[in-house]
Amino acid sequence: MSKAYLVLSNGKIFEGERIGAKTDAIGEIVFTTGMVGYLETLTDPSYAGQIVIQTFPLIGNYGVISPDFEGKSALRGYVVRELCAQPSNFRSEGALEQYLKENGIPGICGVDTRELTRIIREEGVMNAAICSSVPQTLDAIQAYRVSGVVAAVSCREKTVYPAEGQRRFSVTLIDYGAKRNIVRSLCARGCEVTVVPQDTPAEEILAAAPDGVMLSNGPGDPEENVQCIAELKKIIGKVPVFGICLGHQLTALAMGGRTVKLKYGHRGANQPARVSDGSRTFITSQNHGYAVVAESLAGVGRETFVNANDGSCEGMEYPELRCFTVQFHPEACAGPRDTAFLFDRFIAMMEGE
Repeated sequence: MSKAYLVLSNGKIFEGERIGAKTDAIGEIVFTTGMVGYLETLTDPSYAGQIVIQTFPLIGNYGVISPDFEGKSALRGYVVRELCAQPSNFRSEGALEQYLKENGIPGICGVDTRELTRIIREEGVMNAAICSSVPQTLDAIQAYRVSGVVAAVSCREKTVYPAEGQRRFSVTLIDYGAKRNIVRSLCARGCEVTVVPQDTPAEEILAAAPDGVMLSNGPGDPEENVQCIAELKKIIGKVPVFGICLGHQLTALAMGGRTVKLKYGHRGANQPARVSDGSRTFITSQNHGYAVVAESLAGVGRETFVNANDGSCEGMEYPELRCFTVQFHPEACAGPRDTAFLFDRFIAMMEGE
């Protein structure tokens, strides 16, 4: 392996060994705390524009397993403490190093990911570069912005996925960067799922007369997606709507609410989401850097979940409009399946309950 550097926008430099594609990259650097699920992380479109740090020290030990992919890799770079060169798993199709090369993802290993994580927790999310030599100035790194990522990761054409068993409902999934397990979770419950691009007009969606509309996860600043928000305003209240992650944020903005950027976000499979009345806490899978400001929706919607660590909004509902949304991932790939019942709630809503 050749030498590589991870240069943070605050001037800190980490020396390590290059892995993956032999190219330099700049991105917003974030960390994820999952002990397993590195394949789902690498293939989650919500990481578009970002360099991802895996806090678990050994990555790649079970190799590459394509059925576990959640989408097409969109992240800018990958940072690990130690990369396993010889994976051991009966499902493995090869080493992670080869996957990174084939998908053009530059990475670095042999760096202190604990120190990196501590820096981000204390100073907040910042930009970084993975490079073969230290740049003379930080100008390019500091100037980088995550922008236009929803359009970049969304599908280009409509695709229909048949229901498993008897077809009970038709659901339109608006793809802002959707993870595949959202489709699988709906199909398993008897839904025929039509996945449409993020810029599909509301009139076209409603003309197909779906029983419900699903709003997917996705990357970037939700406020940037002005046209998506405008289309949602025409959809909400017409059919049952269930939103996840970015879909949760876009719904809040369409309802007149606000979103804020978190200091370092929530990424991993161990995020506690507490029911707003304090009756129960669920361990959830999350990947987001922005949060809905629940107070901005007072009199419009009701907060249903809060993050038990920092008190940020984890869920909203708009009962009169047959709409509810959550910040976490009930489809949970990778992660706990504690909140998969929310898909059943969506089914019940489409049944008229």
